[in-house]
This record gives sequence, C-alpha cells and structure tokens, in this order.
Amino acid sequence: MNRICEVLDIEVPIIEGGLAYVGNGLLAAAVSNGGGFGQIGSAGRTPENFEDEILIACEATKNPFGVNIPISQHTDFTPYLERIKKHKDKIKAVSLGAGNPKELIPFIKENGLKALVLTSTAFHSAKAENLGADIIICEGYEAGGSNGPSELTTFTLVPQVKRVVSIPVVAAGGIVDGRSMAAAMILGADGIQMGTRFVATKECEAHDHFKAAILEAKDDSTTIMTRMLKGPLRVLKNEYAKQVQVTEKNHPTLEHILPMVRGTYNKLSMFDGDIQGGFMSCGQVASLINDLGSAETVVQQISNEARQLFRTSDTLGF
Repeated sequence: MNRICEVLDIEVPIIEGGLAYVGNGLLAAAVSNGGGFGQIGSAGRTPENFEDEILIACEATKNPFGVNIPISQHTDFTPYLERIKKHKDKIKAVSLGAGNPKELIPFIKENGLKALVLTSTAFHSAKAENLGADIIICEGYEAGGSNGPSELTTFTLVPQVKRVVSIPVVAAGGIVDGRSMAAAMILGADGIQMGTRFVATKECEAHDHFKAAILEAKDDSTTIMTRMLKGPLRVLKNEYAKQVQVTEKNHPTLEHILPMVRGTYNKLSMFDGDIQGGFMSCGQVASLINDLGSAETVVQQISNEARQLFRTSDTLGF
C-alpha cells in the first residue's frame, strides 16, 4: 500500500496545498471526495472563518481532510490551534510551512493528528523528521507563492530528500497532471501536492478573474516578484508585480517591500478579482491547465493517468 495513503487513510496520494485566502472547505471536501487529501488554509482567514470552513468540509465529505498553518503568516496561533483542538475528531492532519515547526509539532501529535511539514532542502527535511513529522512535503522553486531561499527545483530536491529521511515524502511544485505525478514518484516521491491546479477548479472560492488568468497563462507567465521574504515569491506577471520588482531594484530593503507584500494585496487579486491591483500566487505549471473542472474529477483523472503510465511498458520508448 502507498505510504501516504496509509498515513492519511486516503485512496490516492494527492494532497491539496494550503492556498492562502482561497483554500476553502468545499474545495478541501471535493479533493477528499476524489480520494485525495484536501486541506483548509488558515492564511487570510479569521479564526471564526477558519472554523466555519472546517464545518463546511465536514458537511461536504466523510473522507479525511486536514488544515494548513503557514507559520510566518500568524502572529498568534492560539485561536487557530483552539479551533483545531475543538475539531480534532474531524481533522486528520495539520500541515506546517513558512517557518520552524518545532513549537507546533508537539501540539499536533498530542491531539492525535498527523504532522505534515513543508521543506525546501534535504537538511530541513531531516530536521523535521527528527522533530516528529509524519510526512515531508518538499517543495521546489517551480511552485507558486513563497518558496525556499535555496531555490532548488522539485526534481533535484525529491531524490536528495529521499536520501536523508525514512518517513514518506511528497513532491510539490511543478506538478499538474498524471505525467508529472508519475515522474515525481519515479524519482522517489510517495505522493504529490498541488496548489495552482486546485485553484483552477469550480469548488475553489478564488475569483473568476484569477482563474481566467491561470487558463490564459503561457509558459513564461509567472515571475519572481521579490526575494526579500527569506526566499522567492512566485506570482503571475501583472502591473502590480512589476511595481514591486521596480521598488526592490531601487530600494532593496524590507522597509520598502514589506508594505507591498503584506496585508491584503494578494486577497485583492486572488479573492476580490482586481488582477492588476494586487498579486496572484501561481506556479509555473499554469500554462498546462486548460479547464475549470471539479476538484474531485481532477484527482481522479490525474491518479488514473499516472497509473496508466506506470502500467504502459513502452512509456520510456526503449
């Protein structure tokens, strides 16, 4: 049995990323209904709204799902952790990223939940395992949103992480279909995580303008908007991203950049639909997305395609 499926009690090893502002309960439920593992994002949500989305997911699926805590996005974890503890019988796992998980993993384990830790190097993956992580999600430079400062690509990162950890490994960044899923697993990944692909689904609460921008994307439609946040921030190209890049070039200090990337500038584009007035986190795979189907169907199609590729002996051509 696949190790990710065994740990999370799911059918196929496909995980939905946390998705700040747009990782909602209906989307998480649809991913889980497809046999994968949906997650509700806490970034950009009040504790009350976070709890509401957990309850929505509970109504929409009987399958396991989780929640995501991006460590650097919260100044006070307490109200979010209280909601997680309150609904621990409904939640299977908590994924952690964008910071040191040392203080949060004990809470997750004490409440009987699985700890998924997002990493960007083999070194930090080994540390996360030592801290008690159940699954490593290693994310490459291709991914949308904030990425690790080492800027390792997914297909160089996965085998290096596999070499230093014994727990299951999930590949994230640059994965969008059965071909990329199969490739990641050939390199040693036990499963995959996708973000951008799940934004472009009917259950995701991202604004239609944001979804349309993904469908219209070309191979060079994303850019690194800034590297001032302890790592690169990958977004869709637009006028706002250009403004941030110009500001960073002329005034390369956090004092100038932080006000442009904190607050609600990503919500303005991704959730409210002003696609020029803010920024849109998006991975390099956007140009490979051609439809806005159900997330449930996306999970099934990708897993079936990957299975077929592994069954077909002539895939490699020799």
